[in-house]
Formats: sequence, C-alpha cells, structure tokens
Amino acid sequence: MSRDPTYPLFPIFSLTASLLVLVPLPWHLQAWNSGTCFYIVWTFIASLNQFVNSIVWASDAIDRAPLWCDISTRIVNSSAIGIPAASLCIVRRLYNIASVQRASVTRADKRRQVIVDTCISLLFPIVATGLQIIVQGHRYDIWEGVGCVPAMYNTPLAYVLVSMWPTLIGTISAVYCILALLAFRRRQIEFNNYLRSNKSLTVGRYFRLMALAMAEVSLTTPLSVVSIIVNVKNSPPQPWISWADTHEDFWRVDQYPALLWRQSKLAVFGNETNRWLPVVCALLFFAFFGFAEEARKNYKAASTAFLKFTKLDAFFSKIRSRTDRKSLKPFSLRTDWDSQNTLPVYMPYTEPKSKSDKPRPSTEASNIIVLGHDNQSTFNGPPSPSSSAVPSYYEMMHTPTSSTFCPSSPTDGPGSPKVSGKHTSTGSISELDHRSTFGARPESATSSMQPRAV
Repeated sequence: MSRDPTYPLFPIFSLTASLLVLVPLPWHLQAWNSGTCFYIVWTFIASLNQFVNSIVWASDAIDRAPLWCDISTRIVNSSAIGIPAASLCIVRRLYNIASVQRASVTRADKRRQVIVDTCISLLFPIVATGLQIIVQGHRYDIWEGVGCVPAMYNTPLAYVLVSMWPTLIGTISAVYCILALLAFRRRQIEFNNYLRSNKSLTVGRYFRLMALAMAEVSLTTPLSVVSIIVNVKNSPPQPWISWADTHEDFWRVDQYPALLWRQSKLAVFGNETNRWLPVVCALLFFAFFGFAEEARKNYKAASTAFLKFTKLDAFFSKIRSRTDRKSLKPFSLRTDWDSQNTLPVYMPYTEPKSKSDKPRPSTEASNIIVLGHDNQSTFNGPPSPSSSAVPSYYEMMHTPTSSTFCPSSPTDGPGSPKVSGKHTSTGSISELDHRSTFGARPESATSSMQPRAV
C-alpha cells in the first residue's frame, strides 16, 4: 500500500499530461516552431518518466530496475534544463518577430532558426547533463513514492554545473519577454505586415506563446532560487577536494522509505516540487494551445479519419438519416397575382355591438401603394362619408344591414366607376368589387386621382 497522499492522483495527472501535450505537436511541426516542439518533447518525456517512477516505486524503495534508474536520473537532470531552454527559444523567437525589419522570411532564415533552437534546447541540456558526473557523489537514490532521484555531492562546484542553469535561463527569458513586449508596442505596423505574410502565426498564437513563456519563467525561476537557498542553509556546501574523494563508493544506491523522508518538510517540498513541475508545464501548454481554433480543426479531422477507419461513419449516417425522416420538411407558400399585378384589397369590417354605434371608415387601408400605376402614386385610403367626392355606394357599403343588396352605379360624371354588383349572402361587397373599385388604373397621373372601372 502506498504511503503517498497524492496516490493515485499524481500518476493519473502525469500520464494525462504526457498524452495531452502531444496533441498540438503536428501543427507546430508544420509551422516550423522548433522551440515549441522542443518544449512539447521535454515536458512529455519528463511527465512520462515521473509517471513510471510513481507506479513502480509506489509502495517501496527496492532497487529493482538499476538500468531504468540510470536513464531516469539523466532524464530528470536534462529536462530540468531543457524545459527552461525551450521556453527561452520560444520567447526569443517572439522577440525576433516583434522587432523584425522585413515582412518576408525565407526558408534559409527558418532553417537557421531551427539550428539555433536545437543547439539551445537539445545540445546544451545534454552537455550540461554529461558534466554533472563531476559532482555526482554516487549512482542514484530511490525514494519511496517518488522513484529514482539523482545524487549530487553538495559542493560549490555543483551549484555552478547543475543548480544555476534554470535560474540563469529563466532570467534571460524574462529579459526577452520584456523586450518583446516593448518591440511589439513600438513596431505594430511591421508586426502586422509580418503576420499577413506568415500564415502559420496569428496574433492569438503569438500572445499565447508569450503567456506560456511568462508562466514557465514565473514557475521555474523562483523555485530554482528557493531550492538553492534552502540547500545552502540546511546543509552547508563541502569543499571540492578531488575526483577520487567525490566518487568514492560511487556504485552505492541509497534508499529512503516514505515513513522517514515524509517527516521532513523540506524533503517533502523538494521532492513534490521536482516531480509536479513538468506535469504543470505540460498542462499549461495544453491549456494555451489545446482549445485554439487550429486545435479544433485538427480534432475534427482526426475524429473523421478515425470514424472512417473504424467504419463507424456509416453507422452514424444511418442514425442521422432516420432522424431526418422524422423531422418536418420545409414548404413554401405561393402567392398568386391577378392579371393587373395588383394585390387584393381587403376592407376589414366589424359588426357593431348596438344599433346606436355608428360605423366609422376603416383606417387600416390607408397609405396603400397602388401597384398597377405607372407613377406609383399613393392611395390615401377611402374618403370620409361627409366628403362630396364620396360615391353613393360607399355609404351603402358601410351601412350595417343584414339584407342582400346590390349597389347602384353612380352617375356623377364620366370619371365615375361602373360597378357590376354581385349578390352575396352576408351583405358585403365581394373581393372582385373592391378590386374593381379601389384597385383600378387611373385615367391620368394627377394629384387628384379618381378610380374608374376595369
């Protein structure tokens, strides 16, 4: 049974982080973001290494895998330098973009950038890890619940060869962050021109990379400084004597049960910080780039390819077709026009509540555009009953009665309409009578328009 209070939380988080950080790797490779790719690789290796150690040595400190511990301790030392170095390459590239003198970037420039990033993020951590053998007091240590831990002889030379690099690299990265922000503020026009010519980099991705670098600097640099101060205060450094003195009994493996080392708060702080830091860096990277627009496009493409590979796309298409059959089908309404291309005229009529209520002319038909006219003049509604221009049949139309009637044709003049009445059972003028009365073409386009019969 494990004595680790974070078990199995830490193995789950470390494995999840090591898998998630690989998701944005393909499109960063396509964009030639070498610093970002090295950051992904280092955090993946470090998180996976901590996952294996937390599983194998979850409940004891037995030296059951010497070869793995030799490899694991080298991974711990190199990733402690490689992750800050990759972050330095990221912020250095952002500074070069913000202070660019020309908008176009050639293939030779990209190749040169990749070579420089490889030297900083890969070769330098490997060389620094090789130099750590000088201050390696014995083979390695095994801490229950943590796994394989590098063994370092506490001497001033160890701080120069091992401990100072994360602090120094983090300080340089912080300076580049400040310079990049200042350059971006001064040269926004050149920066926008560069982004228009470079489709692999957008404003959103630029600031996400900047935020990632700043977050990594704010995590690694202060913790590295605190680690150095704590080591110096609690165990004073011993003077370097010779190679033989430092490597005496080199093949020794020290084992620390959790029951003992968890009683020391400093030991708990150091071990937990060293193994959680790469996991947090991996999760931060996925948080910045795992939900971006390009990530969602790649997720969709990957899911489509997976469905085609597993033949599940046909299954889902059948389910989708069955669902579509049950849904309502769209339909369209057809509007029929008469021979004169005019809309039907509607005269709303309300039955009065009592005989004392006098009918009033409807105002809903006012301001109607007569669609058959050449000059598209406006018909301002029917005239009031008191007007002299009111035809005799108008009062008949608006007189409430229940009997059937036929309006007589007025004989007021040559412009008067001739209406052929149509008997109805409801005592109202038919739609054809209204169209022939109010929707006819006028004789002349004058301001005082009189309707005529069709």
